[in-house]
Amino acid sequence: MRKTPLLLVPVLLLGACTWGITLNDAGKQVRTAWNGDVSQCRDLGKVTVSVMERVGPVDRNDIKVRDELEVMARNEAAKMSADTVKPLGEPVDGEQAWGAYQCGSARPAPTTQPATQQPAPTASGVQTYPIQGS
Repeated sequence: MRKTPLLLVPVLLLGACTWGITLNDAGKQVRTAWNGDVSQCRDLGKVTVSVMERVGPVDRNDIKVRDELEVMARNEAAKMSADTVKPLGEPVDGEQAWGAYQCGSARPAPTTQPATQQPAPTASGVQTYPIQGS
C-alpha cells in the first residue's frame, strides 16, 4: 500500500508539464498563417520557442507539443507588435522557429491547422468532430 503514492508521483509530474502554457490576451490578437501567405505583410523578425518533447523516456503527444509551440510563438510575437505568425519549419526536438509579421488590414484569412479542422455537417445533418489528443 505504501508503494501506491510513490507510483502516482511520475504520473502527476507528466501531467504538470503543460501547466502554465496558455495563450495570453496579447497572443489572442495574433493569427497563425497556416497557408504561409504573408506576402502583403511586414516582416518583424523571427521567434524561436521550445517545449519539452520528452519527459524522461516518454515521448509527449506530438499534437500537444505543436499546440504549445504555437501558443508560445503567438505570445512572443505579440511582444514584437506582430499580428501574425507563420511556422518557418517543422518542430525539431521540441523547438520551432516562427516568423513574426505585421499584416494590419492585409491579414491573411483565418485558416485552420489540419489537426484542428472545424466540424463539417453531413448529408443527414449530423456534425462530426475530430478527435483531439491529450
